Amino acid sequence: MSRFWSPVVQTLTPYVPGEQPQMQRLVKLNTNESPYGPSPKALTAIQEQNNADLRLYPDPEGKALKQAIAKLHGLNPNQVFLGNGSDEVLAHVFAGLLKQARPVHFPDITYSFYPVYCKLLGIEYQTVPLGEHFEIQVSDYKVPNGGIIFPNPNAPTGRAVPHSEIESLLLRNTDSVVVIDEAYVDYGTESCIPLLRGDICPENLLVVHTLSKSRALAGLRVGFAVGHPALIEGLERVKNSFNSYPLGRLAQAGALAAIEDQAHLEESSRKVIHTRTKLVAELTALGFDTLPSTANFIFTRHPRHSGENLYQALRDRGIIVRHFKSPRIENFLRITIGTDEQSGELVTALKEILD
Repeated sequence: MSRFWSPVVQTLTPYVPGEQPQMQRLVKLNTNESPYGPSPKALTAIQEQNNADLRLYPDPEGKALKQAIAKLHGLNPNQVFLGNGSDEVLAHVFAGLLKQARPVHFPDITYSFYPVYCKLLGIEYQTVPLGEHFEIQVSDYKVPNGGIIFPNPNAPTGRAVPHSEIESLLLRNTDSVVVIDEAYVDYGTESCIPLLRGDICPENLLVVHTLSKSRALAGLRVGFAVGHPALIEGLERVKNSFNSYPLGRLAQAGALAAIEDQAHLEESSRKVIHTRTKLVAELTALGFDTLPSTANFIFTRHPRHSGENLYQALRDRGIIVRHFKSPRIENFLRITIGTDEQSGELVTALKEILD
């Protein structure tokens, strides 16, 4: 601990990302990365921008990328906000929209960056317990608050909230912003973005996306938010007070091409969904209890084995999954959906461990 730290730094418990181990033989199923590569069009676009023009600053507004995102979703460009991955977008959301007189509400089991942002920015928050089956119960959020945020589907559980329930929440929660974090939406969850089209666009709905998961650009760091123009203007004010050039030339070029290649997104998502269905069936046959998932990961436990022991036994065999030492979920493993081959290695290893 340094005596030169600001007081708030001493109180922080930073977010811990999934490890990036350097093993020679490794089945990496711990960070929800895509098992398939990015759009070939995105790779070509990045290569074409890798030239002497890198000496110049990129477009600070990312106009072309905003236009492409708006076109894809039937929105206007002034409804789109860009950032270095959805994590940076969310940081601006917490600073610009969720720091209010009342506490922000989010699930007690969810993306662990949320409380980190709150503590860093001095935001009061209140966690809302998940239901008996680890579901988000929207009715629990219909109380006075300074904002509501949750992933859909939720992480690390993978469970989704029906579109109709989110619409109901928006109708009743009109005095604060509702942020839906759709990082994993492309694997079987209905997006809330259509609610933002046309004259019926709610003033208080913000939807956050990332290109790190289904578009396989985790190494590029691109995220965006869409919402009412007034919400976007607030985020732009925060961004331009912090960093007026958020996305580099290569990131903008690759993201633009990836957004335009919807066919590649749909094909890779179909593969993940197929493998997920097959893996859940195989785990069920081994006695695992797996929560319903519409994400590119599953959350599963075995009634006769601790999550920590299973995690370590898999790791000893070169298979990395995610384990959380938190109440209610300490016996669960979060397993990224990889290729069919990777899933096969996982199931084979689990059979050995259980035997």
